[in-house]
Amino acid sequence: MRWVIKIGTSSVCDIDARLSQEKIDRFVSQLRILVSREHEILVVTSGAVGAGVGAVGKTPQDVTDKQALAAIGQARLMEAYQRALHPIIVGQVLLTRQDLEDQDRRQASRSTLERVLSWGAIPVINENDTVTDAEIRIGDNDTLAARVAVLMEAHRLVILSDIDGLYTENPKKNPGAHRIEAVPWVTADDMQRFSSEERGGLGTGGMATKLEAARIAQEAGIGMVLAASQEPDVLDKIEGIKSWQGGTRFLAKRGMIRA
Repeated sequence: MRWVIKIGTSSVCDIDARLSQEKIDRFVSQLRILVSREHEILVVTSGAVGAGVGAVGKTPQDVTDKQALAAIGQARLMEAYQRALHPIIVGQVLLTRQDLEDQDRRQASRSTLERVLSWGAIPVINENDTVTDAEIRIGDNDTLAARVAVLMEAHRLVILSDIDGLYTENPKKNPGAHRIEAVPWVTADDMQRFSSEERGGLGTGGMATKLEAARIAQEAGIGMVLAASQEPDVLDKIEGIKSWQGGTRFLAKRGMIRA
């Protein structure tokens, strides 16, 4: 089975927004189990800006700051993944919107990722933040992960975040909100309801981007799971999704997560 797994900024950085090797090690230990079970894994990771913050001790004030911090942080982020995954090989892939929309570049991106996978390596993917501008930006890693899942015809898309699923309302504002176990189809009303949600910290996503990712995946017949990265053995639980009651499942168009 081919998985695309996206992990968010808060799931790889500490409370000071600096890259956390401990968190990456915890995440990677679960990837190892999936690889040992002969799953193909593609990781879409946040954390480059956080790694840059940790290196130079500066908080970004504008887009140029973020791009410069990403340039500094990318190498440190990849080093952290390679250290945790060794002896499994990591392949860094940086994408822009053009790489996923232009026909020739899209095919080249797919061919490269397929070759990395065929060699038993794990592609670790991020947007090419250091050079992209508004015209060629994807904008957030939730959408990037969904588009990579479609490009690579993945069987499952997993979004790991600091929240354990989609709620009827923002649980930080309304303690009475309850988690939705399954979403058959993301509707325009769903998108509108979360479109004004606040985004914070170094991350670029919120619930709205996760719903957009789910919509992209569903339209391609790919099921998505939104779950909390801090849930113990969360990827193992998602692998046995039929017996797990956590997270939120966004069903594929035909009504079930692809097997």
